[in-house]
Amino acid sequence: MRVLLDRVKVLMKKKVARITLILVLCGVTAILVSSAVKSDSATVPQYQVVTVERGDLTVDIAASGNLALSLKEALAFEISGTVEEILVEEGDSVEEGQVLATLDTSEWETELITLEGNLLQAELALDNTRAQTTDPDEIKLKKLQVELAKARLAEAEDASPEITAPFDGFITNVNVEGGAEVTKGTVAVTLADPNKFEVDILVSEMDVFQLEVGGTAYVEVDAMEGMTLPAEVTHISPTATISSGVVNYEVKLEVQSLEEVMQEQQARQEVMGDISSGELPEQLRQAIEEGQITQEEAEEMMEQMQQAQGGQQGQVPTAIPEDFQLREGLTVTVSIIVDERSDVLLVPNSAITSQGRQTYVQVVLLDGTIEECAITTGISDWQYTEVTEGLSEGEQVVVPQGTATTTTTTQQGPPSGMMIPGMGGR
Repeated sequence: MRVLLDRVKVLMKKKVARITLILVLCGVTAILVSSAVKSDSATVPQYQVVTVERGDLTVDIAASGNLALSLKEALAFEISGTVEEILVEEGDSVEEGQVLATLDTSEWETELITLEGNLLQAELALDNTRAQTTDPDEIKLKKLQVELAKARLAEAEDASPEITAPFDGFITNVNVEGGAEVTKGTVAVTLADPNKFEVDILVSEMDVFQLEVGGTAYVEVDAMEGMTLPAEVTHISPTATISSGVVNYEVKLEVQSLEEVMQEQQARQEVMGDISSGELPEQLRQAIEEGQITQEEAEEMMEQMQQAQGGQQGQVPTAIPEDFQLREGLTVTVSIIVDERSDVLLVPNSAITSQGRQTYVQVVLLDGTIEECAITTGISDWQYTEVTEGLSEGEQVVVPQGTATTTTTTQQGPPSGMMIPGMGGR
């Protein structure tokens, strides 16, 4: 009997162990399920609700290049002779009309005497021919010889043994030394204007058709953070530059001089100062006095300038340090303005979807539901798109989470058929 009781006790212990194991396994399963539910809840897709607002939009083509001096002139001797003196060195600043190099004038003076004698002989020959013959062809020939002698003498008299600076600038190269024998056309020095720069860039075949000569651009100097200068497209190459199968076109831009930019900034500051004080700028007062505009028109223009004072469309040239000087070779980033809009409705690009040729946005209605709305779009940049039809200012649209936008409200849940209590809209 005792043996039987011992066996029963063993069986009971095994049964309790099984029950305990089952309970432990159930607990683990419950924890895993709970974790899975929490994980699923954490991965519910998020989105943003963005208010449709008005703003300015600029579309540009960006490229990089290097500054180059745009006004360079190689100055050459106009006659042959011996170099008497070179009066400048590389890097020297010079003024317009300043003498840069001279020739020994003895050879030039001798040449003038010879040419004067040749002209006198030609004139005597013409007189003798007229006295001795009536042949019109012979007389015509002698007249031509006289005209040729006059032209040669005039050319020599107009030529100068000196080289002078045609404009203010600095010397970039000196090519000859004193005592050297030179011929007519020998380049002595090279002069450049330190205030005039250009930049060449390459534009892809996809973008070049958007450009035109005279187009507005801005040049940002990489070495001077935040410094932006106005520029203008002056040339678009008609032929392509092809490298490794990539087709580009060379585009040249003229950069506005620092002096001009500083003058414009000063004038702008004076005008803005008058506007801030509520007074009519001097230019408008003068226009009224001269009868070019009326008082009412001037006040309307004043109001428009006050509205624009808070911000300007596009890029604005940066304040320039007084001692700053552009240098040839500086790396620049060029932005050529292709199109721009002012005071237009804007939505983030990622809020827009397309089906065929039609574009849509998800609009939040007054009752919090979301409805797909067809829109008509205008220009776009890398972040925003202009909406010309289908939306009104103040409406709210859905944007996928993670898009960099402004004036947003983050929500959780699917962006379709979801109730959003308290959200404004149509």
